[in-house]
Amino acid sequence: MAVTFLGKTSIGCYLYGQIINDAMSRSKTIEHQGLKLIFSTPNPLNIFRADTFSTKEPETLEWIDGMAQGSVVWDIGANIGLYSCYAAKRKGCKVFAFEPSVFNLELLARNIFLNKLTELVTIIPLPLSDAMAVNTLNMTATEWGGALSTFGKSYGYDGQPLTKIFEFSTIGISMSEAADLLKISSPDYIKMDVDGIEHLILKGGINILKNVQGVLIEINDEFQQQAEDARNYLAASGLILKEKRRWSGTDNSPFAATYNQIWHRE
Repeated sequence: MAVTFLGKTSIGCYLYGQIINDAMSRSKTIEHQGLKLIFSTPNPLNIFRADTFSTKEPETLEWIDGMAQGSVVWDIGANIGLYSCYAAKRKGCKVFAFEPSVFNLELLARNIFLNKLTELVTIIPLPLSDAMAVNTLNMTATEWGGALSTFGKSYGYDGQPLTKIFEFSTIGISMSEAADLLKISSPDYIKMDVDGIEHLILKGGINILKNVQGVLIEINDEFQQQAEDARNYLAASGLILKEKRRWSGTDNSPFAATYNQIWHRE
């Protein structure tokens, strides 16, 4: 209502622009095990992401801590770049951050810039899938830092129908095509969190998987097709499931069956 009112006059448009600029200028410095990071915090969701950096997915941070210095990391579903920035700053990793959401890309770029990581983190604003195709990115939210979107499919992280509120057409590619056509370095490690089509992305990168040292992937155990296919692709690539941890803390959460699986090569 307020936005509609402000947009009706020139001074209203100016004030609205100032509000947006002020929001985008806000940031928060966090510290994890002696390492300081700065994240853009234009809204409550991103304040939450900054505040829970050390506690929301401690297994992801521990996994990154175990990487060799200077490793190549593909962060597939990078969102606003929390873990891209951490891997680059903590371990000097060369990170390729795949993030197709037009609403998250600005914050991803800002966070890379705020942490002076431009030379280490490269943004790839394309979704990954099993093969190159033009399709729609189906989104459940349009807020900065939002998640639960999927490319080319009508289901979400749990295999159930997605409640879509926004969409746009874009080009998706496979992991193999990303390496071959974009000429980017093959990964030593892959972090994947794309809310539903993880198994399709794995399918499109079998040759990539055969050479990685480790994969951290978010899987919903109740989405049987996703869980079974992902397990088969990863195991066939010579990777072994080391552990899985549920990132949601309560049994009543909608994400109670969603786990971060950590696979490694012996």
